[in-house]
Amino acid sequence: SALKAAIRMVVPAGKAAPSPKIGQALGSLGVNMMQFCKKFNAQTSQYAPGLPLRVKMMAYKDGTFSIETKAPTTSWYLKEAAQIEKGANRPGHEIVGTVHVKQIYEIAKIKLKENDRPNESLESLCKVVISNCKTMGLRVDSSPEKM
Repeated sequence: SALKAAIRMVVPAGKAAPSPKIGQALGSLGVNMMQFCKKFNAQTSQYAPGLPLRVKMMAYKDGTFSIETKAPTTSWYLKEAAQIEKGANRPGHEIVGTVHVKQIYEIAKIKLKENDRPNESLESLCKVVISNCKTMGLRVDSSPEKM
């Protein structure tokens, strides 16, 4: 069937429930919210409950839909690694936490598996993660004793 629309949203793994946020996104596309929630929760049962997954949903003209899930955003992983609630209000002027270079490597490995950038190397993805650190006010620790 022909594609009607594609939408992107962030939904907690295994915890999709009828809500205004999901309703607004799906209602105009004619997608049944309960069907979406059941399918999404079944499809994300292998993830830690509540993990904020990025979702791309394709709605088709015949009323059917498909769901594609992706790992959380890089900033979510960095906040977890640095054990902070949010990034800096004034990046470049304040440091709100520290992330070790080994954690950056692990985040880059997760991002590499997503295949959004098939020609990207692990090294270049590490650089992307490090630049995210800077924009969030995170210091990168490269001391060897933690490795």
